[in-house]
Amino acid sequence: MIKVLLVDDEPHIVQGLKAIIDWDQEGFEIVRSCSNGKEAFDYLKDNKVDMIVADIKMPVMNGLELLKKLREENLSEAYFIILSGYADFSFAQQAIKYECSDYLLKPVDGGSLLEVVKKVQALSFEKNQQIDRTKKMEDAYFTQNIIPIIHGKFDEINVEYVNKHLRMSDNMRYIELQLTEKADEDEQTDSEKRSLQRKLYETVSDYLGEDEKCCIFDPSGYDKIFDVGIVFFDYMCQERNIDEIEYLKKLISYVTSLMECRISVFAGKRVKGISNLSKSYGTACKLRFLQGFRDHKDLCIYEDETRLPQEGVVLCKDSLDSFIRAIEENNRKEIIKNVDAVFDELESSKENESSMNLNINYLLFQLINLASEQDSEINQEEILRLISENTFEEGIRRGSRAHILKFAFEYADYLQQLRKNVSRGTLADIEKEVRKNYMNNLTLKELGDKYYVNSAYLGQLFHKKYGCSFKDYLNNYRIEQAVSLLLKNDMKTYEIAEAVGYKDVDYFVNKFIAVKGCTPAKFKKMSEV
Repeated sequence: MIKVLLVDDEPHIVQGLKAIIDWDQEGFEIVRSCSNGKEAFDYLKDNKVDMIVADIKMPVMNGLELLKKLREENLSEAYFIILSGYADFSFAQQAIKYECSDYLLKPVDGGSLLEVVKKVQALSFEKNQQIDRTKKMEDAYFTQNIIPIIHGKFDEINVEYVNKHLRMSDNMRYIELQLTEKADEDEQTDSEKRSLQRKLYETVSDYLGEDEKCCIFDPSGYDKIFDVGIVFFDYMCQERNIDEIEYLKKLISYVTSLMECRISVFAGKRVKGISNLSKSYGTACKLRFLQGFRDHKDLCIYEDETRLPQEGVVLCKDSLDSFIRAIEENNRKEIIKNVDAVFDELESSKENESSMNLNINYLLFQLINLASEQDSEINQEEILRLISENTFEEGIRRGSRAHILKFAFEYADYLQQLRKNVSRGTLADIEKEVRKNYMNNLTLKELGDKYYVNSAYLGQLFHKKYGCSFKDYLNNYRIEQAVSLLLKNDMKTYEIAEAVGYKDVDYFVNKFIAVKGCTPAKFKKMSEV
């Protein structure tokens, strides 16, 4: 509703203005009436309205004085309508000087007032649309600068921009949030998962309030990871007079109550300075893929998860080394044998959670090293994380023999693909696939299955060759096709979005802004000049 303030010293005039048209039906709400400009000015110090209808001649402070004072002190940008019983052009001139929206002569008839109201309604709609477009552009540009910092591939321009647009403190950490997997997750389309991810982003942004810019949408950039990130500063919990753990627990409670689902929160290690944020991001990622091997926890904090007790912790080093060697050789018989050996040893030593965490950490660390020896430019931690998630199935316990065995088979195949260096021919085939079917729902999983390449590995090959994720590669290609359609046709924005593979028009517009720096409509208009 558009909020309206009426200002007139004659009560019958005020009553007449209220009754002369159906304000509610037109989408307006009269929130207050005042008898002079001074009373209205005092009210506007603490209250915001969208439209002011004021008489030009009143005691204490008249309508023109009120308009002038509001504009000079930047107290209100409301649409201002002057009422006067005098057909004096000088009054209109003064009113226009201070951005008066319209000028009506008394007695006001319903038709004239309704015409002005509809004009204000149209102006208000256009103003809100422009504010929304501007915010989307600013958010897209901010994302372009914060994402490189999160991933550790940034320059001074990125840092300078983020420093200027975030409220900083010395200590910070990166926090990752993801919706907890559901039993029927495979039945959800990527579009449905994307919608849930966007709702998670909006919910977390609302919780952050004035620090909403610290909430980042889709920071990982991977097709199968629907995450939201927070650049978390110490002052956020200090200003609420609670500690960090309580802050995060309240965040989890707030999100789950509104979305009616569980989330997982992974808080990377605390670092100093925005330039070190990528180190915190990396540790949050480690917590995430470690979660793939143990029971669900709503909240994992790096310092707590890496703190081990001094006694009662068992490392099955010899058994693990044999297991790792079997994975490296892709010897399935030996893999099965060594999985049993590791678990038998843990069970005989009265395995506890800390022992399991230590052994899983050792296993994953060694596997990452094996892969890095084959290709150090690929983010092996991210691949291991995705494989661990893809090999988990409902009905088995995370980190159980069955889960670890399936993971070992998958990772052994991945190492074999690394050694064969499958990238050149496969990427050429996939480039052709994108050019032919870019408008369809192409995913790394489907392409990996089609070309017999691990999808996580395939995603990293794209990062290595093109400097972006497969999703960004596909998105950029779609945007270029959208540009071609914009310049050659008179299609509507939603028609172009659908033609190049986007079901969500808002998502398409946001992606277009991120790539081209403006909305599709503005891009087309600029090209016609």
